[in-house]
Amino acid sequence: MSAAASLRRIGLPRLVVHFSVLVICIVWLIPTLGILVTSFREAGQITASGWWTAFTGAAETSAARLGDPATAKQNGATYVISGSVFEGGKGGTVRAFGTRVAAPTEFAVGKAADLGDGETLTINEDGSYTYSKNAPFEGRGKRVYLSVATPPSFTTDNYRTVLTSQGIGQSFVNSLTVAVPATIIPILIAAFAAYALSWMEFPGRALIIALVVGLIVVPLQMSLIPLLKMYNEIGNFFGVPSRSYAGIWLAHSAFGMPLAIYLLRNYISGLPREIIESARVDGASDFEIFVKIILPLSFPALASFSIFQFLWTWNDLLVAMVFLGTGKDQLVLTGALNALLGSMGGKWEILTASAFITIVVPIIVFFALQRYLVRGLLAGSVKGG
Repeated sequence: MSAAASLRRIGLPRLVVHFSVLVICIVWLIPTLGILVTSFREAGQITASGWWTAFTGAAETSAARLGDPATAKQNGATYVISGSVFEGGKGGTVRAFGTRVAAPTEFAVGKAADLGDGETLTINEDGSYTYSKNAPFEGRGKRVYLSVATPPSFTTDNYRTVLTSQGIGQSFVNSLTVAVPATIIPILIAAFAAYALSWMEFPGRALIIALVVGLIVVPLQMSLIPLLKMYNEIGNFFGVPSRSYAGIWLAHSAFGMPLAIYLLRNYISGLPREIIESARVDGASDFEIFVKIILPLSFPALASFSIFQFLWTWNDLLVAMVFLGTGKDQLVLTGALNALLGSMGGKWEILTASAFITIVVPIIVFFALQRYLVRGLLAGSVKGG
């Protein structure tokens, strides 16, 4: 089959869609890969080179001071100092050297460089050098600048520092404590409500459906303060602390409920009516129909909303700061990362390690449930009753 025939069989629009999806995936994965690689690099490597050089090694500019003039040995009329530029350092392979910080690659390695005033310097790839002069050396040892190729190296010290000394470990637990219940609670309530709005007849059902659709477009920032005020009044009446996990669970549940009910109701109302009617003929109650029939069949829709709700609650900062506070014991991951940006803006090794700890859980959740995502969303967007 020719290439033109294959293209006609696949279809140009479908090919464009596949290519667009591939480009989007690549664009999304490259920054994530960069964060992951950078989080395992040392601070000096991050400053000297990009993350894409981590697997092949990188050329870093470093400074070294040659031996003390007092150690020079006289060879006829010539005074010679020898040694290694890596003494007391980490080592590496010297690619070039220079005597000025602005020109660290001025001279090639392995060849004698004429420095003027009767001075010559030879530096080899392994760092050994021979520095000679036709007169006695004076003053301190000469400073040289090196272009050094370092082999690939990675470290887990960044994660150890973040999880132990930066408080990210406690914030990680706090985010899990917030996100898991704040995902489960609205799903449970919305599933019951969606079944009632789909298969139970009662007065005002159409009005409630319209109200749910209208609440989807209400901005969070607009309802945040009234909700907090109402929560504090109820909390003061019952003696409940104003800053607690219960408050943020209820807040996230309230903000996520309209979309959850809308998606689940559209999906559940599209299930075959014959199944529901057959169960009722067999004497099943609404609760039994919901638990034994509706929930198993609605798993794709439940999973798709779970992904969105979990990502929303995990990445949230505003609601967490309002309902949970900014104390060290209550700070969630996004708040802790925001604090690190202010206190350690130049320490990219710490920031990238913290950022990857923040995104690793949503990535796991997404890939664990992604096969249900498209099926659940499509069913919830085109079906309705």
